[in-house]
Amino acid sequence: MRLISVVVFSAALAVSAAMAEEAPVLKGAEAFGGWRDDRPGVWRLIRPDDLQKPFVTESASNGADKVAAPDSAVPLLPAGFSATRIVSGLRGPRVVRVAPDGDLFVADSRANRVRVYRLDADGKVTAKGTFAEGLRQPYGIAFYPPGKPRWVYVANSDSVVRFPYRDGDLKASGMPETVVSGIPSNHHWTRDIAFSPDGGTLYLSVGSGSNVAEDIGKAPKGGVDAWAGTEPPGAAWGSEEGRAEVRAYDPDGKNGRVVATGLRNCSGMAVQPATAALWCVVNERDGLGDDVPFEYATTVKQGAFYGWPWYYIGDHEDPRHAGERPDLAGRATVPDVLMQAHSAPLNIAFYEGDQFPADYRGDAFVALHGSWNRGTRTGYKVVRLKFENGKPTGAYEDFMTGFVVSDAEVWGRPVGVAVAKDGALIVTEDGSGTIWRVSYGGK
Repeated sequence: MRLISVVVFSAALAVSAAMAEEAPVLKGAEAFGGWRDDRPGVWRLIRPDDLQKPFVTESASNGADKVAAPDSAVPLLPAGFSATRIVSGLRGPRVVRVAPDGDLFVADSRANRVRVYRLDADGKVTAKGTFAEGLRQPYGIAFYPPGKPRWVYVANSDSVVRFPYRDGDLKASGMPETVVSGIPSNHHWTRDIAFSPDGGTLYLSVGSGSNVAEDIGKAPKGGVDAWAGTEPPGAAWGSEEGRAEVRAYDPDGKNGRVVATGLRNCSGMAVQPATAALWCVVNERDGLGDDVPFEYATTVKQGAFYGWPWYYIGDHEDPRHAGERPDLAGRATVPDVLMQAHSAPLNIAFYEGDQFPADYRGDAFVALHGSWNRGTRTGYKVVRLKFENGKPTGAYEDFMTGFVVSDAEVWGRPVGVAVAKDGALIVTEDGSGTIWRVSYGGK
């Protein structure tokens, strides 16, 4: 890893004067853009009709080179906001969740452990600990029951376990109990979990085992009913059986059932406070060109099918599975919010705090990890999804940018987002292994 010149960041920070100016909403192809178009305050609105045909551009392999960020490097934010690095030196911080007492629980996935951090009123770490270790690529974290939890649930790549918990615990007081086992774990391994508001349902996301299910095709002999059973339409089989879906369980792991299918990789979930609806952010498929298909955030509807692997963004058939499932034509649910293709959304959090301006309340933040399958890099930022009366408008705003240095180099890759007890936004990024606290000090 090479050290970036501070001059590069000085130049990047020179755009801060433009942040205070409200930018127009970019629509259609203008909203696709790339990292050079990103800056706080830029709004985008992408609709299903904006989708290009496959292979307008060649499929690119354009992974980012990570470089070390100097101490002076800070993300770019809208006017009035500031970011403070509160933790550094982690191997791979991913999901961050806030316990009812305010402690931050962080899945340090590459180190196979869950860390805990306690902050003071100024956002400084006053205590920390390793809550659990010896895990298997931990990702999702949830507290049960709501309000006064007695358990911390952790989603490994192949199981869901839970640890005894009392407010203030920096280390688990007992051994893990397996709640769900036998989860397929190759390829997409990021298993997220969330509880319904009443605590009666545990949701689990299971990503696909491939890009576009290259080894499955038409339905088995006997027709769709021979394999679908009670599952929503579009459940896959073979090596993809039980994957690309959201499941539900009782809190003890019993009564497993499928909520929705056709979600290639629902890597982050959250329950919307205003409506109690389950939301997830999805990494769509690769290999169809720079801007096909769009990534998305969506409500997860009971019994819905979202297209993968045969269709995407509604009734658009993947040419690599052309003619294989005509019975599913017109049955794919169109996602609620579309985002730039290949930007890799990994986590979502709804803002219900009091620290940010009132206009932020009810909106959602999404961490975009960043593209590799795009000629011009996109993602590598945190965006804000706009809601009105609990419903998404479809528009989203660049909120936290500045992690990309050049066409080849980046120093940060956002992964986790959560709202702290004091209303600050907590962001993890695994490019440089840091946790950021975003606070508002403007008028």
